[in-house]
Amino acid sequence: MSTLKVKNLHQEIPASTDMFSQIISLKVGVVPLPLYLVLATVIFAASVYNRLPADMIGGFAIIMIMGVLLGDIGQKIPVLKDIGGPAILSILVPSIMVFYELINPAAMKSITALMKGSNFLYLYISCLVAGSILGMNRKVLIQGFVRMFIPLVVGTIAAITAGLLAGLLFGYSIHRTFFYIVIPIVGGGIGEGILPLSLAYAEILQQPQENFIPQLIPAAMLGNIVAIISAGFLKRLGEKRSELTGNGMLIKTGDDQEFLATQSGDKPIEFPLMGAGLLIACSFFIFGNLANQFIAIPGAIIMIFTAAIVKYSKIMPARMEQGAYHMYRFISSTLTWPLLVGLGVLYTPWKDVIAAITPAYIAICASTVLAMITSGFFIGKYLNMYPIESAIVTGCHSGLGGTGDVAILSASNRMELMPFAQVSTRIGGACMIVTATLLMKLWH
Repeated sequence: MSTLKVKNLHQEIPASTDMFSQIISLKVGVVPLPLYLVLATVIFAASVYNRLPADMIGGFAIIMIMGVLLGDIGQKIPVLKDIGGPAILSILVPSIMVFYELINPAAMKSITALMKGSNFLYLYISCLVAGSILGMNRKVLIQGFVRMFIPLVVGTIAAITAGLLAGLLFGYSIHRTFFYIVIPIVGGGIGEGILPLSLAYAEILQQPQENFIPQLIPAAMLGNIVAIISAGFLKRLGEKRSELTGNGMLIKTGDDQEFLATQSGDKPIEFPLMGAGLLIACSFFIFGNLANQFIAIPGAIIMIFTAAIVKYSKIMPARMEQGAYHMYRFISSTLTWPLLVGLGVLYTPWKDVIAAITPAYIAICASTVLAMITSGFFIGKYLNMYPIESAIVTGCHSGLGGTGDVAILSASNRMELMPFAQVSTRIGGACMIVTATLLMKLWH
């Protein structure tokens, strides 16, 4: 009997050990679950007992602990993960929590200190704009833009036209439809598009930036969802009509291979260069504000222009461009979801989001995106492009920045189109932000 008990005891130990190992192996984002729970408990207790610093330390702690969790959940929920789930949850959940007063005053003070007092939002914008443009391969930038120019222009015109017509049909003014629905969809995402756009609107209209962000974000999210669903449909169409697709090849002559060969792999990260990249990003932003004193263009838009000119003219040393790019990669990969938490808490009132998203609003967003994708499909036939690939890349112009491109290309199983998608999103988005800003100055 005692021998049997000993055997059973030995049999039970591996099972419990295995369960413990499984728990330890669980992660929230990149953080092991047990460590995440400890960190979350410490931060929550500090906020409850009013010991959370109302500065950058406390602010980063709150938005990162929430952003890591919401981003991770958004990447795991079926269906939601395929339509921009991390961004959607990171913005909307904190917004709902604020509406129902589920975030205590100490946490609110810390987030406010970081987002407004320390201008973390502006730092994020600077790093993304400078790093994303300077980090593009120059040949990819030039050749990709040349190849995408006609589909991009035609698609953008079609999107604007369809959006405005739908807006008029549902009783929206041309001004509201263009500046607050269509432009956010084709503006290049949240970090590189909506945030600089909201800064420009705030400066032109002499209103707080937080007045504009909740008006712009819903359109970008809905446009991204429509683009992803359309990409999945195009994938199935390609499976049924093989003559319409190059299965990831855009140009029918096969010239894509030479174009893609111009890309170079990521160089090893050098931390001192990242420091230089941070300095360059901040300097671009400061230059934009300085030049604004002499040029009647918002500083955020001057920053975009300047980065593009510097990249095209090759006046920035390659190693400095590398540093700016790696800083951009660090910021975008680690602080995007936390930043969206801050936006959800302070700049996205839940009641305003609910009020904005109506059947008419959804119809306008869908019309805008579908017109762009349809025009890309048909124009591709006349430009020696495969119609399905042309439509998908053109549709990336309506995605949520880099994450939107990944979602759209994943839904269509054509990740090899990423260089073209980046040109469509970044360059196309930047052009639309600049255009909208200049028009807003003339028409407000």
